[in-house]
Amino acid sequence: MRILTRYILKEVLSHGLIGTAVFTFVIFMRDLSRILELVVRNSAPVPSVAELFFLILPAAFTVTIPMGVLVGILIGLSRMAADSEVTAMRAAGVGVGRILKIVAVFGIAAWLLALLNNAVVYPRSTTALAALQNNLASSQVSFEIQPRVFYEDFKNSVVYVQDAATASGAAVWKKVFRADTGTPGVVKITLAEQAVVGGGKEGVRLHLVNGEVHEVNVTAPDQYTITTFSETDTVLTQPPVQKSAQELVPVQQMTTRNLLTLARTSTKDLARFYWIEFNRRLAQPSACLVLVLIGIPLGLSSKKGGKGAGFVLTIVLVFIYYFISVTGLSLARSGKLPPVLGVWMANLVFAIIGALLLWRVDKMPIELGLSQALFTGIKNRVLTPFQKKDDGPAIQPRQRFFSQRFPLILDDYVLRNFLGNLAIILLSFVVLLLIFTFFELLSDIIRNKIGWLTWGSYLLNVAPAMLYQVTPLAVLLAVLVTLGLMQKSNELTAMKATGISIYRAIVPVLVIAAVLAVGLFALEQSYLPYANKRQETLRNNIKGRPPQTYLRPDRKWIFGQNNDIYYYEFHDSDRDVFGSISVFEFDPKTFQITKRIYATRAHWEEGLQQWVFAKGWQRSFRGSAIEDFRRFDVATFAELNEQPNYFKKEVRQSSEMNYDELRAYISDLQQSGFDVVRLRVQLHKKLAYPLITIVMAVLAVPFALSAGRRGALTGVAIALLIAVGYWITSGLFEAMGNVSQLPPALAAWSPDVIFALAGAYMVLKTPS
Repeated sequence: MRILTRYILKEVLSHGLIGTAVFTFVIFMRDLSRILELVVRNSAPVPSVAELFFLILPAAFTVTIPMGVLVGILIGLSRMAADSEVTAMRAAGVGVGRILKIVAVFGIAAWLLALLNNAVVYPRSTTALAALQNNLASSQVSFEIQPRVFYEDFKNSVVYVQDAATASGAAVWKKVFRADTGTPGVVKITLAEQAVVGGGKEGVRLHLVNGEVHEVNVTAPDQYTITTFSETDTVLTQPPVQKSAQELVPVQQMTTRNLLTLARTSTKDLARFYWIEFNRRLAQPSACLVLVLIGIPLGLSSKKGGKGAGFVLTIVLVFIYYFISVTGLSLARSGKLPPVLGVWMANLVFAIIGALLLWRVDKMPIELGLSQALFTGIKNRVLTPFQKKDDGPAIQPRQRFFSQRFPLILDDYVLRNFLGNLAIILLSFVVLLLIFTFFELLSDIIRNKIGWLTWGSYLLNVAPAMLYQVTPLAVLLAVLVTLGLMQKSNELTAMKATGISIYRAIVPVLVIAAVLAVGLFALEQSYLPYANKRQETLRNNIKGRPPQTYLRPDRKWIFGQNNDIYYYEFHDSDRDVFGSISVFEFDPKTFQITKRIYATRAHWEEGLQQWVFAKGWQRSFRGSAIEDFRRFDVATFAELNEQPNYFKKEVRQSSEMNYDELRAYISDLQQSGFDVVRLRVQLHKKLAYPLITIVMAVLAVPFALSAGRRGALTGVAIALLIAVGYWITSGLFEAMGNVSQLPPALAAWSPDVIFALAGAYMVLKTPS
């Protein structure tokens, strides 16, 4: 292999690998916290966690490999064109055809890798991932129990635990309450001082210690049985998951050969569905080839913009490519185009344009500056009518908004570079996530015949959450690229020579980072909860699920305000009426039942400000002995003083509430015995997460200065390592908070504090 061939391949390959790694990490951020929680809970073996990690990657590679190819070609060749290396090669007789042959090696290798991933690895990994998740779901139930929370997901059983701790391969529950509701009219209550819990194929195994069993038929309360035990074993089973016929074999899990067979043998409508998926598995990898055709002429023509122009072109081309691809898929799905033509439309269009550009650039270089000049002219024409005209002197004193020393012309220069890089990076990350999300839902869109207005509205509503998620990473990358390029071009050295320290030079970057942090918090406080609620509703529609509801009519167990448990079979929240209601009153020290009340009906009497129980009975206990029993037609109990609103709990996601709403929601749920551990962690993260934007800006400064001499590519690699380190640390601490191994505040704020101290220390150690 000649020196020139190795040099060009090294240039495009290095940028392509970095681009693929960054884009894959951005997608992988969504699942990182879930994987780390498995590690923290110790509820899954290490091989299973590692397997889960690797099984998630093939889905991301379906999108990120073609994007990485385009990044490598455009940025690599743009850098060579900006440094006049392309001009030197062409002067030495190296034409576009020679460069095409060299870069084609990179494109073909990426195409083969992507084809193997899409056609073979991706369907197998999806199948294995589904099986692994089902196994983990059944094996880690015992580890997911939170204290003082009712779990109604077991088959014919409800479990409530006062305290819980995890151990190696098992868990220990203390003060256990279990209700068996499998027999109509009979509620069997089991109380135990302690339970040792382990998983198994048949379900969750409980070894109960020192307890008693209360059993009665509520319609024949005269016969009441109490059984005590020192040790006993029982099993909690989960109900089987019900799946519709169309969900039994998801199309993503079908092998490519099976898809082809079904496409040939199914009915016309189903055949179209299978043909679309089959061709999509082939068309997505082929993007590597057509993007080579269009990337080479555009990369060779980016003489002035360098890597920046290459990155801008990457975002524009990716957006155009996938816009055409989505359009073709929609037309193929509706039957207006054959599946082959619809799915391959984007590749055909880009192949034709790429061939024309290659022919054009071989004859005469493409002047990309013309489009920039056209954009500048339009912008000036639009802005001129709004600019203030002044007949005064051409040179006027500059207005300062903060003081006489800020902002300076130097600050404007740094801000322009930083904001430009930040906008490009943010746009690229959001576009990437939108593309991946669309193709992730594509099979549901086709199967459920979802219109473009619905999935388009979903993408618009999910975009703010994506922006909120990736902004800190974008700030980190933008600071590294901006300061790294300034360091490489000796601009920072010139600043220091004029008496401007590094600390003063980074002030505008830190100011923008602080503004972004405030903006993220304001976004999360105002618009983001509404957008998250809306996108969840649209996602349920796309998935074919019933609309989201906040009131839980199926929730029949609730912990009262005075150490009592309510159980009811019917609740009319509009009329404040209960049907077939039982109340269990407990001794808080021994966790033994002191009184049990049952009524066929109970309603709230506004005049009395009490619940009125009708046609029932009550039984009082002293230890394991029955102390008193009586029937009643109508009765009230002063100790049962919960208001009607107490039983009208909403089930809402933390992402669908702002800080104040979530704090009030936690306070409300905590009284009723509902799980609030995760919600408390998320409450603190609503304050902690926006501030990481400032921390990332500070942390990026010393790395940018040290890596500047080695180029912006080194800065991007460092940014990726820092981001991986932070998100792993953040996910690890969050998972520890979710399982009560750390206080919620410490779990949310520790990553910010750790990385802020590290960044401040390195900045202070940097020569200023």
